[in-house]
Amino acid sequence: MRNIRLLIEYEGTRYSGWQTQENAMSIQEIIEDAIYQVTGEKTRVIASGRTDGGVHALGQVANFFTNERVIPGKNFKHPINSKLPPDIKILKSEDAELEFHARFNATRKRYKYIIYHGEMPRPIYRNFSYHVYGDLDIDKMIESSKEFIGTHDFKSFMGPKSVVDTTVRTIYDIDIVRKGELIEISIEGKSFLRHMIRIMVGTLVYIGLGKIQMEDLTKIIQGRDRTLAGPTAPSQGLFLEKVYYDS
Repeated sequence: MRNIRLLIEYEGTRYSGWQTQENAMSIQEIIEDAIYQVTGEKTRVIASGRTDGGVHALGQVANFFTNERVIPGKNFKHPINSKLPPDIKILKSEDAELEFHARFNATRKRYKYIIYHGEMPRPIYRNFSYHVYGDLDIDKMIESSKEFIGTHDFKSFMGPKSVVDTTVRTIYDIDIVRKGELIEISIEGKSFLRHMIRIMVGTLVYIGLGKIQMEDLTKIIQGRDRTLAGPTAPSQGLFLEKVYYDS
């Protein structure tokens, strides 16, 4: 038995998300079908975490077990990629220790959210950004984002129908940078609640637009009430950028 580790890039536009679902096309099932075509084995691909429908990945990490003995680990990506559509590709494959688990061994993740701040919608950005127009004070967004850093109860930033043992999460770093018409928000943490990053972004945008006051963010966090926070930013602006593991 071998454990193969994968580094995956995908555009999530056409998919219901990572996890296999009934009556919907997922990233996971497409990759598992490609592996079946290569190895003849039905196997479960374990990801570092789920991504929602429309969310993209620049560096999703996953692993799967196989009895295939001929293909070197570093070459597994080639036959798998030949069976994958253009919007899903394996960037790297390698043999991993049998104990490696893409989800449980992850120590932190970095997500990037892209905002397009312009008057008119841009077709080129429509599947990869959140279009925000109007007066947007990025300095207020940067200053307010510091409130998220650290360990807090993020219940106010959790999507509906979530079942978790605890809503306490730790954010290690947030960086907001403007690059012309694009604003990139990078967020690092060990794990995240459902829709947590998108609600954080939606809240920061409302602060930048003056719809939520900067001084109210602490109250929103402490209030543990979803109705206090801003809207859920659309999924297409979100990218899973990097997953970290101990060496």
